[in-house]
Amino acid sequence: MLFLRFNRKLKTTSMVQDKIRSIFIALVALLFFQTSFAQDIPKNDRDVIESGIHILRTYFLEDNNWQITDPGVKEDISGLIHHLEDAPLDSILHNLDKNRYLDTLYVYRSPENVEDSLRVPGYIAAPEVQRNIEQIGVGLQNEVQQNPIPVPDQVIENARIMAPLVPEGKGMVLFADSLYTLPDSLVIPEVIPDSILNTPEQFQRLVRIDSIRNVYIEARRREYNDSITNATIEKASAEYRRRMFEQQLMFRTKRYKDEVTLTNYRILSAYNDSVMANVNDTIQAVIDVLTAYADFMDTTRISITNLKGESEEVVLQNGREHFSRVWLKNEQNDSLQVLVKSTDKRGMQMLINDGVTFHRFSERQTKDFDFESLKNDYSRFTDVGKAYELETPWRIGGDGSIGFTQTYYENWKKGGESAISLLMILKGFANFESADRKIKWDNYAEIRNGWLQPGGKGSELKKNDDKLELTSRFGLRAAKKWYYSAEFNFNTQFFRGYNYPKSEHPDPISAFLAPAKTYFKVGMDYKPNADFSLFLSPISVKNVFVKDTALIDQTKFGVEQNKRAFWEPGLNAEFKYKTNLTADILWETKYKMFVNYKDPFRKLDIDWENNLRMRLTTYIDLKLMLHLIYDDDVLFPIYDDNDNKIGEKPKLQIKEFITIGFSYSINKKVMRTKRIR
Repeated sequence: MLFLRFNRKLKTTSMVQDKIRSIFIALVALLFFQTSFAQDIPKNDRDVIESGIHILRTYFLEDNNWQITDPGVKEDISGLIHHLEDAPLDSILHNLDKNRYLDTLYVYRSPENVEDSLRVPGYIAAPEVQRNIEQIGVGLQNEVQQNPIPVPDQVIENARIMAPLVPEGKGMVLFADSLYTLPDSLVIPEVIPDSILNTPEQFQRLVRIDSIRNVYIEARRREYNDSITNATIEKASAEYRRRMFEQQLMFRTKRYKDEVTLTNYRILSAYNDSVMANVNDTIQAVIDVLTAYADFMDTTRISITNLKGESEEVVLQNGREHFSRVWLKNEQNDSLQVLVKSTDKRGMQMLINDGVTFHRFSERQTKDFDFESLKNDYSRFTDVGKAYELETPWRIGGDGSIGFTQTYYENWKKGGESAISLLMILKGFANFESADRKIKWDNYAEIRNGWLQPGGKGSELKKNDDKLELTSRFGLRAAKKWYYSAEFNFNTQFFRGYNYPKSEHPDPISAFLAPAKTYFKVGMDYKPNADFSLFLSPISVKNVFVKDTALIDQTKFGVEQNKRAFWEPGLNAEFKYKTNLTADILWETKYKMFVNYKDPFRKLDIDWENNLRMRLTTYIDLKLMLHLIYDDDVLFPIYDDNDNKIGEKPKLQIKEFITIGFSYSINKKVMRTKRIR
């Protein structure tokens, strides 16, 4: 038994020695790396500590290519790193205790995030909602059958007016269209012989037959008009009742859904509040246990050193008493024994040993001694940063809007045409600006798509807006507000475009990448602020590309026959400006001009776009746009007075629209974390 105890003690001693040896090797490695990279480490101690933490974190915690010889060393290194990075344990325990008495929530969950909502008593699920909606429809149908919806007199009167009646004296058309048939006794031959006309009796007989026939035709006309009027009134009444039924059903369904939404929210909110209370109570109980354990297990070790350099370690810990004896020395090497007792981890009690007698003595000359020299300077370790700040050179944002317009006409006396239109606009940007503002990189994208269907359902669908534009501009600061800049611009459309109305076999006049225009520009950019830019690029190249020349006539865009693309050098000038006319009205204008060096006095491209946005509510905007384009490479046919095509020439292209719709904007910095030194 004695041998086993001795052997176990040797093994424990060996493990401790191995652990100490591993820690020593790690510290030697740290000293080696600090020496090797001395030229990269700043001179102040704070940077040395952070560089050392980075080295230890790399080789012990992050880089999996390096294997740790002793897992215990890895735990010790991790503890050392956390000790330097994290807040002191006393501060953590104090803050947790403070939050406890403030009665604050540790965690929070919104009612809509309750994952087990279907099991909450009283919660109305979607299948039950659908069944109740169906019952609402059945109940409304029964009500209508028992009490039909009354039709206003105005609807009946309008139907009576709109009925296609046969005018008086025109009743014969009913017999000509075979709606009615004359009796044989009332049929008069189309050709009457002279013998009948010359006989008075026969002539009188024909006159009587004609009179009776007119009375018969008039009776049939009135009968037909009555039936047509009744049918028109019945149709209008049925349509009115249908619309009223749908409106009432929609109203009741919406009201029921709103009630369900409110009821479910209240039920989930009450359930969620109880769950949050239980969760936070559990967290508080766990924190109480862990903080009590951490406060008990945390140990502070201090060393008391006398004038002769003799030191004694004092252990401060909650719940346990430790005693140490310290010999105090003076310059004459006189000794005084002091008993040091730890009361908790933040305090200690000092007692003079029994048997010591004090005597008053006269003053005598002593050697001056600077006790301040015994103090170590630990202030440099207080600068190790823990806080973090958020910063980035990137800013992203954009805005999107969608507008929808619908007009419907039926039996409208004043006339009109039904129509449906939809317009979607998406704009986005990602801009980079260095901290010293010497580098700017702006990236911009715009997508537009709009459709129009005049005449309502079943009529021809037309495209009224289609655009895809990508722009990237990189600049290096030349002066205070001037930048050497280079820009790449690309624009095309997504869908095919036609000359409306389409023929039976229409040929598109444009398509995706047909045409596609690209510009490469090099010049100077004057940008005093984010709302103004003047870009002058004497070195510019314009390229026009038509992907499918079998589908699209490339000559309409300046491309020669049997070719798919062309390029031309020129001078580009671009101006952008936006300003808030009022708090809710934003005006933005973009003007671009390209002058062809090959023929500068004739070949000219102009693109001028003006946008006015008026904010009506938080998410509803009124937008007005006026877009003018003149491109000498885009040709339009010209005709003489007899509509004969006599040639082609460029023309001013104008697009204008006003739309009200949903709008949403984003403008924010991209964040990342960085340690504050």
